[in-house]
Amino acid sequence: MAHHSRLDKIVIDFDPAHHDAAVEFWGGVIGQPFQQVTRYPEYHWAKLAHNQIGMLTQRLGEGGSRVHLDIHTDDAEAEMLRLEALGAKRVEQVEGWWIMRDPAGLPFCVIPDPSVNETNGHRWE
Repeated sequence: MAHHSRLDKIVIDFDPAHHDAAVEFWGGVIGQPFQQVTRYPEYHWAKLAHNQIGMLTQRLGEGGSRVHLDIHTDDAEAEMLRLEALGAKRVEQVEGWWIMRDPAGLPFCVIPDPSVNETNGHRWE
């Protein structure tokens, strides 16, 4: 089924002990502070200058620090089927998005986003 998707953001997941210092550090790296996301206080968001991609930090409840990518799509089921054909595996649905793992076991998320379209995403047949 034809649909659109795009790499939307880089997410850095921090263990709770390092979260606050890491958010401050990465804000310094990109030259702007991260803003706390109102609905999800464990997240802090920044739009990277001159790019369509954003950067998000997440305070983990458990586990070690890591980086993962968020893919936004206008059709989550079609995108997950496409990614599974490439070797990805579904792990868990959280609220409205899916956590998946690539063939090496690295996590990434697929997030439904009706604003992804022909002008800002890649069209898949």
